[in-house]
Amino acid sequence: MIAVPASRLPMRLSLAALAVAALAACQSRTTPAVREPSPVIPAPVALPTGSGCGPEIARTKAIVDSDVATGNLNKPVGDRFNADLSQAAAECSAGKSGEALHLLAAAKSRYGYR
Repeated sequence: MIAVPASRLPMRLSLAALAVAALAACQSRTTPAVREPSPVIPAPVALPTGSGCGPEIARTKAIVDSDVATGNLNKPVGDRFNADLSQAAAECSAGKSGEALHLLAAAKSRYGYR
């Protein structure tokens, strides 16, 4: 054992306490695990089948509605797109499939869909 003069004992105790505090500050503390937000996985879109202007417009509308629901397309744009699809559907119902498909193609092009 090392003999320490009585006059230096408080200083030694202070240094020992300081060393213990410094070592305690250096201890790594576990940080809580960072959780990534779970991705939104949309339900599969049931696309209408068939040929002609009616099913083609319905398929596009289903895709647009799904894109709005998942946030891939904002609602105001989706509303404008659906308004254009409604015009195409009206032409299709009136028996003007050529005009309906033309309106559909124009709407898809306008909003960046193929």
